[in-house]
Amino acid sequence: MGGAKEPLDPTESPSPTIGEIQAALGKRLDDVAKILAGALVAVAGIMTTLGLNSKFVFVALNNRSWPIYVASLCAILSIVCSIAALLIRPTGRGVLWETGVLVLGVVFYMASLSIAVVGAAQAAGGNGRPTFTNVRLDGPRSNMRLHVGVHADGVQKWSHIEVTVNPRNGSSGKWGSDLYWSVLRPDDQGKIAQEIDIPLSPPAGTSVVAVGAVNPDEAEPGECEAKSQHGPACTELHIP
Repeated sequence: MGGAKEPLDPTESPSPTIGEIQAALGKRLDDVAKILAGALVAVAGIMTTLGLNSKFVFVALNNRSWPIYVASLCAILSIVCSIAALLIRPTGRGVLWETGVLVLGVVFYMASLSIAVVGAAQAAGGNGRPTFTNVRLDGPRSNMRLHVGVHADGVQKWSHIEVTVNPRNGSSGKWGSDLYWSVLRPDDQGKIAQEIDIPLSPPAGTSVVAVGAVNPDEAEPGECEAKSQHGPACTELHIP
């Protein structure tokens, strides 16, 4: 004798088939792929939020800032992964491939955002390299004054800029002792903006006065003409 089958409850929904599960999962993965497609927009938004406008981007590219290049590369790879995931057919094996590609895309996406923050901070903060502005000698040789502006961005709070003024004898070509030496400290934003205006009494026979500024914690050994991102600032003033 066989037992009677219990009637089906009309309120219960039938179990989804494998095909329906794959289709639903594929749709969710496609949504993730569309989000990753905006990786470059997201990276650009973070840089803009941190104050990295087109001016700082050109500065960063001029200084060969590696985070800008790496962040852009990771964002492009994330977009490539999202496009590849959208092109995969939603089959059983295809869903596995799409999942793996999107995981890789998410890794590139998060890496691009993290590196973009580092690049924005470096570009907006400067590199601590000093520059001269408005350099001039005023007055006759007997009553001469030297005026020079020193500017630097991104100087570390524990670092400083050293400024020196040296005379050079016209006949012997030898450099004399410092006529001026100072240490300039940055403000809370890492900036140095100092206008130096001093009386200048060069020794007899002086034909050239050299002004130099260097960040000793960042500068690399070499002459003023050396190709270095952190080299010293140098200028020479010829005395008639």
